[in-house]
Amino acid sequence: MEQDIATLSTITHLYCPSCNKQYSIYSLQTFATCCNQPLLSAYNTNQVSKEAIDTSISSMWRYAALLPLLDESNLVSLGEGWTPTYNLSKTAGKLSIDKILLKDEALNPTGSFKARGISAAVSKAKELDIAHIVIPTAGNAGGALSAYAAKAGIAATVIMPKHTSETLKEECRLYGAELILLDGLIDACGKKAGQLKQEKGYFDMSTLKEPYRLEGKKTLGYEIAEQLNWQLPDVIIYPTGGGTGLIGMWKAFGEMREMGWINGKLPRMVVVQTENCNPMIQALQYGAIPDSYIATPSKALGLAVPRPFAKDLILEAVRTSNGTAICVSEDEMEQGIHEIASSEGILLSPEGSATYMGLKKLIEKDWVKEDETVLLFNTGSWYKYR
Repeated sequence: MEQDIATLSTITHLYCPSCNKQYSIYSLQTFATCCNQPLLSAYNTNQVSKEAIDTSISSMWRYAALLPLLDESNLVSLGEGWTPTYNLSKTAGKLSIDKILLKDEALNPTGSFKARGISAAVSKAKELDIAHIVIPTAGNAGGALSAYAAKAGIAATVIMPKHTSETLKEECRLYGAELILLDGLIDACGKKAGQLKQEKGYFDMSTLKEPYRLEGKKTLGYEIAEQLNWQLPDVIIYPTGGGTGLIGMWKAFGEMREMGWINGKLPRMVVVQTENCNPMIQALQYGAIPDSYIATPSKALGLAVPRPFAKDLILEAVRTSNGTAICVSEDEMEQGIHEIASSEGILLSPEGSATYMGLKKLIEKDWVKEDETVLLFNTGSWYKYR
């Protein structure tokens, strides 16, 4: 559970990624209103060495010097992060690829990668004396917020699509959050969250509309590097809804390169989406998400984000890394779950299966080569989708 943070944050300020306008870390911030972009955190990286990693802490807070919390008394942790990276050797052999790795985020508290971002954001909410948080969610973020808010003693309201699994709804109730169910997808929930922010003064913790969930998610990048002895994979395939993890990893790689922790080529970043909801594939094809674009629900709940707020940063990471985007069907995701379960003994979430099925398609296109190392993600527990 909670452990002492050996090194406090070196955060200096927040900034807009478009115009570099700076925002204070000592007052409540949401997003960069100057350019309608997410706010990014800047650190005094020349003060941080690998020795700052507290290896006695088996959570993401081993990287506290590069996380935004200023006072460790405000830490709200359930032991999130430092999840295993598995070598899928049987799958690699079948697909004739040198190495296929899987980062298994299902082993986080509340069963998904959302615990990382929510731990950082709720810790900062406590530090900034926020009394009530509202979050729109496709499912897993709502459960995570409910748990961390309960531990922090902060009131929480979760807004979720009605079609979300009963397991995800019940965990929010058990943690004591107010649960509001709506027709539609997460964009409809986001509008309701904005309404409650205006009417009741709740703090809106929507994806990338506050700065600190991103910082928790970026620890994925630090862990990958540390667990692989500071040698990054050639390709990272990521199931992309709001895109916080993809953007966070790309930010982490930039920070590590700046500090001299890694060198050489960075991974090619691959966005995986479902045929039912693929706005970033639309954006890459047409230069923007068409106004007429309409998404439909997916069994991969986390991929059902019709208009990601951080679409510009997602596109930047894909293009700068010479990455790409790939689409999978609902049936293909179900097929992938069966294939990995029966060969590797691991149950993937639909989003996790999407990364595997996306890899198979990229191999068919000869976009991934035989001698490359590929990293897949399982972002949540299969059991939560029942």
